[in-house]
Amino acid sequence: MSQMHDRGMVESFGRWREFSAGMWAWVFHKLTGWILVGYLFTHIAVLSTAVGVDPGSSAVAAGTDVYTETLGGLEELLVVRFLEVGLLAVAVFHIMNGIRLLFVDLGIGLGGQDRSFYASLVVTGAITVASLPTFLAGAV
Repeated sequence: MSQMHDRGMVESFGRWREFSAGMWAWVFHKLTGWILVGYLFTHIAVLSTAVGVDPGSSAVAAGTDVYTETLGGLEELLVVRFLEVGLLAVAVFHIMNGIRLLFVDLGIGLGGQDRSFYASLVVTGAITVASLPTFLAGAV
């Protein structure tokens, strides 16, 4: 028979202090995965509004490219540039942690999971900071 643990009516919110690096890696991996899925749907919605122009509309008659204008308008906003940097950080961490998990599943580096998690955080931070000038160049 399995053991039952009485945790009360509500789980203790103070338990996060007990999390080890492996639990934080799991939480961050799930969180970044959901953020990437949300971004994908948002990206599709924005692009569909830019390409869904009726061929007989005034925008086509005037010779303007709605898709290019939409993306150009978004790229001019500083907040969008910062969101892109955040998206890069989320994607890089998700990729680095996924590679780390692949090695752990293959039995490589089982003893150093904490160190590899911290290394993935450091690499994510380094790539994100190194990309800041590229993303923020020319922002209004």
